[in-house]
Amino acid sequence: MIEVKGLHYTYPNRKKPTLQGLDFIISPGEIFGFLGPSGAGKSTTQKLLIGALKGYQGSIKVMGSEIRETGPEYYERIGVAFEFPNFYSKFSVLDNLKLFRSLYKGETEDPMGVLEQVDLKEAANMKVSQLSKGMKMRLNFCRALQHDPDILFLDEPTSGLDPVNAQRMKELILAKKASGKTILITTHNMQAAEELCDRVAFIVDGEIKLVDSPRELKLRKGRRTVRVEYRKGGELEEAVFSLDGIGENVEFLRLIQDFRPETIHSQEASLEQIFIEVTGRQLV
Repeated sequence: MIEVKGLHYTYPNRKKPTLQGLDFIISPGEIFGFLGPSGAGKSTTQKLLIGALKGYQGSIKVMGSEIRETGPEYYERIGVAFEFPNFYSKFSVLDNLKLFRSLYKGETEDPMGVLEQVDLKEAANMKVSQLSKGMKMRLNFCRALQHDPDILFLDEPTSGLDPVNAQRMKELILAKKASGKTILITTHNMQAAEELCDRVAFIVDGEIKLVDSPRELKLRKGRRTVRVEYRKGGELEEAVFSLDGIGENVEFLRLIQDFRPETIHSQEASLEQIFIEVTGRQLV
């Protein structure tokens, strides 16, 4: 669905390139995550993929066409939700969606139905200026969805959302994947990436350091051990066992038979720990 080769980009009036030879492929129906700190090149990559920035070197093919050769019809097939959405603040929520809906030639979804998906139906007649950041983020998602695009570009999709609405947003993103949509997420939220992405790319200083699935990364970089917390004489105790051959480990089996385990955890690494190990950078 998306194929990028040797992508370089330098902003006008700057000597140092922002992107330095990116190579990656995103398959149809995949959720692909770009992870990195602020200024790493995530948003620049997204802007190039949607055609908002020109003058790149290398190749960017989306749905088989080089981006520099696409026309207005390209925007009928992609949906974009930026981290800092812009709306007409004096218009109502519904009027904003109706306006953006009118820009598309193809069929679009009923705005009220889209608002209902993100629990904004009751806010349909509120002015955008009255909305919280979290409500604007959900409205931003509606705007990206209403023309039923084949590809979604989402920039920090859970930013500014409370835990309930963040979970609802993740469920909607996964539902879009299940319906066959291809989704590119740019974020520094490692937890969201772990829950959503089929594969992730670590990007730092305009270079991709690593690409793989969150599961494979956590298994490869983690420790093959199991930590057990249990009570002994009223005191909380801890024991660590090798994951290899644990089913025949006499000490482990005796412990879980003789004492009541309170927690049992395998010791895979978190995505954030892996990112710091691979890149030497913090996610800030």
